[in-house]
Parts: sequence; C-alpha cells; structure tokens
Amino acid sequence: MIIEATAPSRIDLAGGTLDIHPLYLFEDGGITVNVAVSVQSKVRLTTRDDGLIELISVDTEVTHEVHSLSEFEPGGPLDLIHRLVRFYAPETGLTVETHNDAPHGSGLGASSSLLIATTGALLKLTGRDLDPMTMIQYSADIEAQNIRVPTGRQDYYPATFGGLLAIWFEVEGDRVEPLDVGEEFLKALEDRLVLSFTGDGRFSGTSNWNMLKMYIDDLGTTRSNLKAIKATALAMRQAFLDHDLDRFAELLDEEWQNRRRLAEGVSTPALEHMMAAAREAGALASRVCGAGGGGCMSSFCAPGTRDDVCAALAGAGAECMPYSISREGLQVRIVED
Repeated sequence: MIIEATAPSRIDLAGGTLDIHPLYLFEDGGITVNVAVSVQSKVRLTTRDDGLIELISVDTEVTHEVHSLSEFEPGGPLDLIHRLVRFYAPETGLTVETHNDAPHGSGLGASSSLLIATTGALLKLTGRDLDPMTMIQYSADIEAQNIRVPTGRQDYYPATFGGLLAIWFEVEGDRVEPLDVGEEFLKALEDRLVLSFTGDGRFSGTSNWNMLKMYIDDLGTTRSNLKAIKATALAMRQAFLDHDLDRFAELLDEEWQNRRRLAEGVSTPALEHMMAAAREAGALASRVCGAGGGGCMSSFCAPGTRDDVCAALAGAGAECMPYSISREGLQVRIVED
C-alpha cells in the first residue's frame, strides 16, 4: 500500500505566543489569527514485507532504519517522525518519506505541518479514526516531547483545516473560527501579502520558554506587551470580518511593534533594514513570522506595488517566496492499495 498526505504551513498574523499553555490562561484566554499557505509538508508511506521501518527525510537527505518499533530510541534528526511512528504503531514494515517545502528555521510552523501530514497518513494506514481536535492534541504533545520545551498550538490548525483562521485558547479547550471573508477578499489579501525568507532561521522553542519564565517572574514589560498583542489580535479578527484591508495593514504594523518589544533578539538590524527597503518600495507593514530573529517575513503592500516590494527585498538580502493561500488543510489519499 502507498499513502500520500500533504498539509499547508501558515503565516501567523497576530496573537502568537498567547497559544502557549498556560500563558493564555493567565490572560483570561488567548487568540491568534493566521492563514494557511501552500508551502507544504509532504509524506509518502509505503508498506513493505520485510518488517523493516525506514525513515527518509528527502529535503535533509537523512535516513534511518530499524528492524522493529522497539528499537527506536529518542534523539537524532528524525526523532519527531520516530515518535509518531512508534505512537501509531503500524503492524507492518514501512518506509516513511517526508519532505518540507519551507526552508529550515522559516518560522512558518513547518514542523507542525509535517506532524499533521504524517499523522494523517498513519491514521489512514492503521485504520484509526480520530477527530481533528484529538489529532491536534496528540500532535502537540508529541512535538513537546521532541523539543523538550513548551510549544504553542496555533500552527496545527491551518495545517489541519486550511484557510484564514482565528483560533481561541480557553479553559474549556481550543476553538477554531474559520473567518469566512469570501473568495474575492481572500484573493485580494493573497495578491498584496508578500512572503519572503530573510536567510537567517531561528529555533523558536527557546524563545517560548524564556517568554513563559519572564511572564511568571513579571520581568520588564512582558505582561503588558502580551495584553497589547491580544488586543491587536482581537482587532485584526474584526478587521477581517469587516473586509477592511486598510485596517489590517495598520494592525499588522501594530502587531510587529508589540512583538519586537517582547524580548531582545526578536528584531535585528538586518531585519529592520529589509523592512525599511520594503516600506520605501510600497509595503504598508511588515512582520517577521514565528518567534522573530530571522526566518520568513510577511509584508503587506499597497495596491500595485508587489513587484517593487519583492525587488527591494531582494536588494536588501531577502528572497521572495511564491505561495498561495491554501483553502484546504490536510489531504490524504491512497495511491496504491
């Protein structure tokens, strides 16, 4: 049997960090706004008769092979996929091939996207039926085991559902709100939102852990900054519901100003130089994806300036990435039964 699965990554627009447990509880609930994009994670499962379990990371050219699930040991570059295969425990030999379109350290939630794609394929193979929220819960817990620090949960939702989303984090659990803005509005957002890679990836888990400690210890302006981030996310959700892209541009800039005050290293001179170049060419606002410090950056352009903004970013050392908004999330299909 051959099974293939794909899942989109995401551009986070507002509210990040408030998806980390238990930070959102301290703020009487959190909200994030993000959009799924066609920078995909892909997985291909092929059953085999010899009992071997072979893991292949196509983009990193790393391969690992064991004779049984009991031989898996924590650690190594394929630890995340190891943990998934061991958790879902297929009763057959298996080759797992994975590939991610996102550059390493992109800040696009690529590891969460890969988790969802691989989970979807393993569920199809093993015949298990999990509702999406349970699948996301298991994925988040397995990723936390892998990275050994608290992890946010917003990234799993666009990978699972696709589209433009507001995700609420509350005492009763997470709640997904698809923002049904219509195809015309979604296309306008897609046309004016530029995605670029700054060439300087960063591991976000350390920042999440530091943020949690700083909040608990009430250091600096961490608590007031997170309150401001939540207020911006609430306002951005409303701007989308009002079909107001001018207001969205203001709030994207506001979100970045809030975020760059969270901790040293979120912004860098190189990032500020790229943002200034984009602004001079017609960008109304820019925001670094993920925890900051590098990786991918989104820039929202004035009408008709997209090409100029991409040229300016290239001149400043960034690389514009082609993408589209993914209207659908996880896709799984049996290629050969």
